[in-house]
Amino acid sequence: MAAALNISLGRLNTLLRMATDAGLVGRTTKDSADKRQRIAYALTSKGASEKIRLTDTFLARKFAEYDALHAELTGTTSGLSPLKGRTKLMQNNLAPIPELYVSFDSAQKMKMEAADLTSHDLTPRQICDLELLMNGGFNPLKGFLSEADYDNVVENMRLASGELWPIPVTLDVSEKFAETVELGQDIALRDQEGVILATMTLTDKWIPNKAREAEKVFGADDSAHPAVNYLHNQAGKVYLGGPITGIQQPVHYDFRARRDTPNELRAYFRKLGWRRVVAFQTRNPLHRAHQELTFRAAKEAQANLLIHPVVGMTKPGDIDHFTRVRCYEAVLDQYPSATTTMSLLNLAMRMAGPREAVWHGLIRKNHGCTHFIVGRDHAGPGKNSAGDDFYGPYDAQDLFREHQEEMGIEMVDFKHMVFVQDRAQYEPADEIADKDNVTILNISGTELRRRLSEGLEIPEWFSFPAVVNELRKTRPPRAQQGFTVFFTGFSGSGKSTIANALMVKLMEMGGRPVTLLDGDIVRKNLSSELGFSKEHRDLNIRRIGYVASEITKNGGIAICAPIAPYATTRRAVREDIEAFGAFVEVHVATSIEECERRDRKGLYKLAREGKIKEFTGISDPYDVPESPELRIETESVEVDNCAHQVILKLESLGLIKG
Repeated sequence: MAAALNISLGRLNTLLRMATDAGLVGRTTKDSADKRQRIAYALTSKGASEKIRLTDTFLARKFAEYDALHAELTGTTSGLSPLKGRTKLMQNNLAPIPELYVSFDSAQKMKMEAADLTSHDLTPRQICDLELLMNGGFNPLKGFLSEADYDNVVENMRLASGELWPIPVTLDVSEKFAETVELGQDIALRDQEGVILATMTLTDKWIPNKAREAEKVFGADDSAHPAVNYLHNQAGKVYLGGPITGIQQPVHYDFRARRDTPNELRAYFRKLGWRRVVAFQTRNPLHRAHQELTFRAAKEAQANLLIHPVVGMTKPGDIDHFTRVRCYEAVLDQYPSATTTMSLLNLAMRMAGPREAVWHGLIRKNHGCTHFIVGRDHAGPGKNSAGDDFYGPYDAQDLFREHQEEMGIEMVDFKHMVFVQDRAQYEPADEIADKDNVTILNISGTELRRRLSEGLEIPEWFSFPAVVNELRKTRPPRAQQGFTVFFTGFSGSGKSTIANALMVKLMEMGGRPVTLLDGDIVRKNLSSELGFSKEHRDLNIRRIGYVASEITKNGGIAICAPIAPYATTRRAVREDIEAFGAFVEVHVATSIEECERRDRKGLYKLAREGKIKEFTGISDPYDVPESPELRIETESVEVDNCAHQVILKLESLGLIKG
């Protein structure tokens, strides 16, 4: 750097020290393998703002010089309007933006060469990220974040260059894989079928502070947040960074006509002459309130409308994207075709609230939009561990408004819409002056799910009949859905015995096939090669969860009876199953002392003597479920009575008819 600036190292250090003291640059100290102290510098938010100011000043000066030269040569001014800020220099929303793909011929050659490269099989989330990196949806990113970019994004919502970017886009891998690659090495990035999508040149490898990432990006290190839970319990421990070279986009076999890259959408807008486009972000089906909101937004912005739903990864428990897209298509004719279009966005949401709203705005700007609708609690994940909302209802709007000029996309903010029965129309809840004299109707997401699960009426003022029909196909009444009963407890607690009794009672009732996935049976037939380490026990439970989710998805009843000692694994299984039906956790709360007294196999005795390692309750922990659907005490209670308690619970949940 000193050489590039043509100054001495001493002068460079002095300048860096002055910038640090002024709060323009932050510094962190790192230890290195050769024991020498390393110092990393990165722009602070104040420094990034100052960089923008200096850039604007430079550009204004150069514009004045150009205008003066034009006048000298032609006798007239250029006629161009002076630039008021760097954001005015952004690309026209209809002009093509950079992509990271190579040409077809180069791609064929790279596929052959990549056969000899170390390969990383991408997770579904990483595939979503890679697609948007390659097609320009994540412009200006040129690859997965470097460590310096990551640190600055986490702390200041900016890349090391000072450009606004609120969400870390990182390639997380296992420690085992990280040990096999070195800096400067090219890595082949493949989908889950082994198809090569891109190569990455590895420039950075580090172990992140995930607690800090959770606090800064998501507002709290709280595992009730789905992205924080993913960060700690599913994501790899090591992050890799570096530029990528795109070879081919991921293949989508569904709704192919509805999937557009940023440049394809820009070309479409250019063809139709749409100069102003307002985007609507959603991960839920469209109901009448959404229609009214989008109509108002397009009218306010004097813009055409892009319905741009997310079909990548959303919040666990959300309605699957196949059902949602069918719902969107069912109501698309309610919109004027000359001014409205729909495209699908393969984005892996983080549910980061305010930061996510800014992120969504930048992504929609890359797709050619000039306006973006930000509603109440945008991209909020729900309640935290204390039962409070993670974010305030309008925090996302406030943060977006703060950055919208720099982003180059305007926010159209809308409040919570409710139905005023007396006027037979939807209105913003905060703008109803006579709310004490009119009847206000609303159905929450929770209430909608209850009505669907119980087969109750959903009024036409709330949703379109075509949407309700699609939802009922996927979400029939609970008594017709598949579900999973998941027993957990110590070895010898009585799980298997109660599970067997429950299976017989459910088979006696009939109506749905019943499958018992007992821990010992699964070990024998599905996981015979696994040991009893934490990693293998987790894998065994995930296999049980996968089979149970398939049974549930196909309308059957799965009864699982493993020990399942770890809360994080049980939560992961719950999320897998609740995508298709109900998950009923039953904690068989037999004490460890009673389990030892019942021990017919002598396992506890062997564990006490140290002959069995990592034995749950003795030498390995058991995470007691905090809020299971049912907790059963088995001491001095008949097995039939325990099974009957489960039956009563299933009846109360509407899963079986009384």
